[in-house]
Amino acid sequence: MSLPEYIVLAASSLFVIVDPLATAPAFLAMTPNDTPAQRLRTARIACCTTAVVLLAFSAAGTSIFKIFGITMPAFQIAASIVLLIIALDMLRVQRSRVQETHEEKRAGIEKPDIAVTPLAIPMLAGPGAISTTILLQNEAKTIPQHVALYGCIVVVALVCYLIFRLAVRGARWLNPIAMSIAIRVMGLLLAAVAVQFMLNAIQAYRAELLSAPAP
Repeated sequence: MSLPEYIVLAASSLFVIVDPLATAPAFLAMTPNDTPAQRLRTARIACCTTAVVLLAFSAAGTSIFKIFGITMPAFQIAASIVLLIIALDMLRVQRSRVQETHEEKRAGIEKPDIAVTPLAIPMLAGPGAISTTILLQNEAKTIPQHVALYGCIVVVALVCYLIFRLAVRGARWLNPIAMSIAIRVMGLLLAAVAVQFMLNAIQAYRAELLSAPAP
């Protein structure tokens, strides 16, 4: 995979799974009494936290697997299933419980400061985003691709902040119809990415079996 192709894959996958368009209404609902300045501060902290969490897992994900004895194909298949569940919920224009439960949303409304939790974790940097980050880190074969992944994480976090900023200022294009269309399209793309990751895992496992010495 060339560097431009990897950048497109990483940026699109991360943006779709972090899903700031679907998170923006929940963010506004959890901060009904905050001023625009307070909401922007919350958005900045949440997006910075999201970037830090995803960067940390992109750097240390494979090391965690070695500690627990988890093979990459096993994780790829498990993560693909998680992503596929989220994608199917997005196609139905539903916020997946893998990303955010009703209990977490209610807790966020009652909580005075929602920036780190539940907004950043798990609504933005949830299991799906973390799994995608680790899968992308495994797909990176060269140093420029690893650097590109870190850059994509930062860019996606910045785009999340810009979307939240537009939501705070009442951008007209964030209307329910436009959002539902965008979410369905992103869900379809995410489903394709999940299936591709699963196919890659099966191919890698098959290669491991063929290269293993006969007993």
